[in-house]
Amino acid sequence: MPPDGCPALVLNADFRPLSYFPLSLWSWQDTLKAVFLDRVDVVAEYETQVHSPTRAMRLPSVVSLKTYVNHARQPAFTRFNVFLRDGFACQYCGTAERENLTFDHVIPRNKGGKTTWENIVAACSPCNLKKGGKMPRDAKMFPHHAPRRPNMFELNERGRAFPPNYLHESWQDYLYWDVELEP
Repeated sequence: MPPDGCPALVLNADFRPLSYFPLSLWSWQDTLKAVFLDRVDVVAEYETQVHSPTRAMRLPSVVSLKTYVNHARQPAFTRFNVFLRDGFACQYCGTAERENLTFDHVIPRNKGGKTTWENIVAACSPCNLKKGGKMPRDAKMFPHHAPRRPNMFELNERGRAFPPNYLHESWQDYLYWDVELEP
């Protein structure tokens, strides 16, 4: 496998991924730099090696940070994080067509609504157009879940439901570590 196909899963010092969605991955170059700067411990390796003039080294596939990163900070208010909070589904009709997803101001801006966590929900284009600039009671359209500010833990838990297309076998024990084991 070429080195570019060997990203490393980055775990916090407690051996949980820094992020599930997007999955916390580093390029092989960033991973090796962290190894040489003694910022991470290598937990698992690929068979792929890289060579310098004097040394050969297997590429890390899983690394853990030596210093714990606290996730107490508030998540950024972004379109992606709103969609993640709402499970990539329209909060009015429940459709999960990602390519059709927009966001809606529950209280429209023309009625004083703000662009905040507490007033924005994921909505499909048809529902967004149907509701338009009306209040929920006037449009008879109410979000399934009241919009609110999530914390990083909630977004990470949400992200676990949306695994990426590529998962290396050496990552499995760390991505779903609290899932009940089969006998």
